[in-house]
Order: sequence, then C-alpha cells, then structure tokens
Amino acid sequence: MRHVDFSPLYRSTVGFDRLFTMLDSLAQPDGAQTYPPYNIERTGEDSYRISMAVAGFSDDEISIEAHRNVLTVKGERKDEGTGEGSELLYRGIASRAFERRFQLADHLDVVGATLKNGLLFVDLKRNIPEELKPRKIAITASSAKAKQIEAKTAN
Repeated sequence: MRHVDFSPLYRSTVGFDRLFTMLDSLAQPDGAQTYPPYNIERTGEDSYRISMAVAGFSDDEISIEAHRNVLTVKGERKDEGTGEGSELLYRGIASRAFERRFQLADHLDVVGATLKNGLLFVDLKRNIPEELKPRKIAITASSAKAKQIEAKTAN
C-alpha cells in the first residue's frame, strides 16, 4: 500500500490536521487487529450502533470511554479459577484482553451501552448544536419612501 503525502494540502488549509492524521492512520494497518469482531450500523438518520462480540466478558470487565472524538472499548478478563479438582484441557473461548478504538465524527455522542447474549451494543447519536444547524433568513422589503440627498452646486 502506498503512503499519501498530504504536505501540499497543509500549505493551503487551516484546521484540518485531525482529518489528515486520521487518513494517515487508516492507511497504516494496526497490526491486523481482528479481535473482537464488530459491526457498525446506521439505525436512523442521526443514530448509529456499534455491535461487538465479547463472549465470556461480563459488564464489569468491559470499560467504555469517549474522549475527544475517540471511543475506546477495553476488555480485561479477571483471572478465574477453573474450580477445585478441574483442569482446563482446551480453551476455545478467547479470554485475552482487548482495546478497540473508533474515531467519531464531530457532534457524535454516546447515548448508551448494553451487554446482551455476549454482544456489546454501543448506541451513538449525532447532536448538532442549534448554532451550527442551517437556518432560514427572512428577507425584509425596503421602505417605499425614497430618501433624497440634497447637494449644493457651485455657480
């Protein structure tokens, strides 16, 4: 994969540093991280849902943090004994710790998270402030009376 050089764009743009950094990070694979698997879906015009398969993790072993347009989901299993007199012969259910980061768009807020049947659902909603929404500007008609400007002329 080729690396794209954004330096010419830095000369003619202001305030897009975060966008270029994000594009650079997308071009570099993060070690082919595939665990845990997840889906991102649009559930409405301004709402989204991230679904992550976190089988074997309880709600107190998962932490979710949103900070500066980055959503971080971490999972860390507590050491659990296999019980007295039992021996684990095969481990097919992953119990490794994970950390998954998602870049969020501006004004995208985390509404809530639920853990059900081994799936973690994180609901997101776009909340655009009123001052940033498009607004209708009323056009007023000018008054019918025209003002006259008097000028003195020299003779």
